[in-house]
Formats: sequence, structure tokens, C-alpha cells
Amino acid sequence: MDTFDTPEARTAAVRALETEFSELISGFRRVLSENANRVSPGMLPGAYKVLTTIARKEQVTLSALADCLMADKGQISRAVRELESLQLVTRTPDPDDGRSSLISATEFGVERLAFARAPQEDMLLRALEAWSLADIQNLSRMLHALSAGETP
Repeated sequence: MDTFDTPEARTAAVRALETEFSELISGFRRVLSENANRVSPGMLPGAYKVLTTIARKEQVTLSALADCLMADKGQISRAVRELESLQLVTRTPDPDDGRSSLISATEFGVERLAFARAPQEDMLLRALEAWSLADIQNLSRMLHALSAGETP
């Protein structure tokens, strides 16, 4: 055990990390709101999150989407209807389950997401410009481990 790795030092470090996460989350909420508005003026951040999840998964059922987002099916269904009305997503019959539909982003939806994300992607690229590729990959790996409750 490192001589500086005391329970008190570890607690202080975790509290500092929590503070940084709080700042990051506040900024992330602002970005989500701005991106949602760039996709479609007045779009709520929740609908934007549904759209980004659909686009990332490529095809997903409503149930799987609700599970993934840990949200109520009714809430997700309303968001999907809103996205459909904006022609950002489409439903097709699920070949494995005739009672279900697969939801996917339309080409227009993918284009709107790319447009909405561009300013933040550019900002992040500039912020990480002096970082080595290994450091960026290591941060990504460690954040994944933290969110999955694993040891990196």
C-alpha cells in the first residue's frame, strides 16, 4: 500500500472526483439541451437521448429501448412518436416477433444528429488536442470500468 494511500486520502480523492463529476454532469446536461434544440427547435433532452440511443443501436424494440434507458415504456413510446412525427425515426415490423416493431433512425435523423453533435465534437477534439491517443483511450477505458462497476 502506498504510504499516501490512507483511508482519509482516499475519501478526499473520491470527494474531489465527485465534485468533478458534478461539474461534468452539469455541462453535459447543457450540451444535451443544446443538441436537442439543434436537432429540432423545442425538442426536450429526453427525446434527444432516445434518438441518440436508437441511432447507436441501429435497430431496437420499444421494450429494449425502455430497458436500456431505464425508463417507463409509456414515456419512451411518447418520445418515439414525437421522433416519428419529426421523421427522425421509423418503425418496421420485427421479423422475429410480429407483435413488435423495430425502431431505427432515418437518414434524416442521422444527419440531424451529426449536425447537432458537431459543435461539441469539435470542442472536445480541441480540448484533447494535446493529449496523447493512449491517454484518451485510457480515460475512456477507466470511465467504462467505473460505470460498469469493474476494476480497470
